[in-house]
Amino acid sequence: MSNIMKNEVYQTIRTERNGGVATIFINNPPVNVLGTKLMKELKTVLQEYAGDDTVKVIVFESDNSEFFIAHVDINILDDQEAVEELTKDVYEGLNIFQTIGEIIRRQPQVTIVKLKGIARAGGAEFVAAADMSFASLETGKIGQTEALMGIIPGGGATQYLSEKMPRNRVLEVILGAELFDAKDAERYGWINRSVPDSEIDLFVDKLAQQIASLPDGVVATVKKVLPPANLQQGYQKENDGWLELVSKPKAAEIFSSIMKKGAQTPDVEKEIETLLRSL
Repeated sequence: MSNIMKNEVYQTIRTERNGGVATIFINNPPVNVLGTKLMKELKTVLQEYAGDDTVKVIVFESDNSEFFIAHVDINILDDQEAVEELTKDVYEGLNIFQTIGEIIRRQPQVTIVKLKGIARAGGAEFVAAADMSFASLETGKIGQTEALMGIIPGGGATQYLSEKMPRNRVLEVILGAELFDAKDAERYGWINRSVPDSEIDLFVDKLAQQIASLPDGVVATVKKVLPPANLQQGYQKENDGWLELVSKPKAAEIFSSIMKKGAQTPDVEKEIETLLRSL
């Protein structure tokens, strides 16, 4: 009997289990926006795995070959009831987006992102929150494009990027607001490495299984002696800056305009930086 177990109870994700490795597939068509339902389901499944010491590694990937996570759902603040529900369970001093990243950072298992397709804004923050990330050399792309919408990153990027690269590069990433290909993302330290698309599945699976097969206690001890940095003060400053800008009329004007022009549809999302710069 196969040691692979499947779980299909969620609406925006699906899970598979192979020995000590659990894989979470993001599946929120058409472009995998990070909306309230996806965030809620991610929190639920990660909490379930946190209490399962037979899971040693969690791999995140996408069922959509073109998009890992396009970005946070532009309409998310319109769903006040769902937002308020998520807000009830945030970490102290953090907003709902930072909390998702912090859950990933505090996960007892090793977390690995397999990046195929585009991860922008909140999607890029998700990638940066994981312990490790590997991107397809041909299709993996990552970017913090919030500045083009009149705001700054509000889900941890200012803090995560400052751990991974020098200030001058963080400024380039956030203010340049361009998509980076996998090769340049690796060169900047944004991801662990870029891997040819034909090899990335085998590469990540081999690494995950090797980690999962280590003697009991090794993974837990390594994560204990290499804890994530305490970003509390930085999160607060980031959230304050994000709130100040997102409440301005200009941001709302940009959000409305790009939605009318087809944002969150596959064709537009592939080149949304171009659309935003044209406004």
